[in-house]
Amino acid sequence: MADAKTRIDDMVKSKDVVLFMKGTKSMPQCGFSSKVAGVLNYMGVEYTDVNVLEDADIRQGIKDYSDWPTIPQLYVKGEFVGGCDIITEMTLSGELDTMLEAQGVTFDKAAAEKIREANA
Repeated sequence: MADAKTRIDDMVKSKDVVLFMKGTKSMPQCGFSSKVAGVLNYMGVEYTDVNVLEDADIRQGIKDYSDWPTIPQLYVKGEFVGGCDIITEMTLSGELDTMLEAQGVTFDKAAAEKIREANA
């Protein structure tokens, strides 16, 4: 498991945005992963997807790494942001936009606004 922790640490620290998910950004394998990937894809966020279904050590390791029991998990600039419910709330409140801007992550602001309008 130490190897998994090292691999996870390398991933989250070497990439600006990383989503640990079930499936891939183009083919999510659960509804929660699909929702977060859908938000990021729609907003045009460049991110690395890590399919935890392909590696049992990573699947358990990411839960231990973040001390968060569920997947998906979003990391921005090495920091754990949250899972599906938190990302959904942050998107709808505009907090995700603010955090991405503060971290220098490019995204489509008009798309983010459309998500909020559609959920108002």
